Amino acid sequence: MNSKNKIYYERGTEELRKQNIRAHKLVREFNHAEPEEVEKKEEIIRNLFGTVGINPNVEHNFHCDFGYNIHVGDHFYAGYNCTILDVAEVRIGDNCMIGPDVGIYTAGHSIAPKDRHKSGYGIPIIIGDNVWIGGGCVILAGVTIGNNSVVAAGSVVTKDVPPNSVVAGNPGKVLKYIE
Repeated sequence: MNSKNKIYYERGTEELRKQNIRAHKLVREFNHAEPEEVEKKEEIIRNLFGTVGINPNVEHNFHCDFGYNIHVGDHFYAGYNCTILDVAEVRIGDNCMIGPDVGIYTAGHSIAPKDRHKSGYGIPIIIGDNVWIGGGCVILAGVTIGNNSVVAAGSVVTKDVPPNSVVAGNPGKVLKYIE
């Protein structure tokens, strides 16, 4: 499947509601776990996410829509207040770090106001290996972030990020390449 393909959905269907409730229960359990309950928290993440590599570390106040569309590689780290709207798949490679207050949003809606509230779409997001996303960033639907890249704190990523680059700003633009 092309990573840019839109996945359409109808809001309020019974099946989506059940899947969302399942995720919200797991997220609540995760966010209320004691800090020292490392194994319990990892088990919840493994039950929530679609696939999980070795040594995942997700800080508290995590949120997502469904969870099963999130796939993370080895040594994944997500800082406090991470939100992943996973109407479509989010694939994150190995050795990735996500700073605090980051939003990764696959979801979108029609810009036409008629019936906007009834349906929407998702476009997958791909984040390569060894990527560092700084605090307060927003990653929008359909974006691919190449291997070894850095997204500077506070950036809004609206377009693909080439491998081995540093991106900053709103909208995010390449500042330099990493050798």
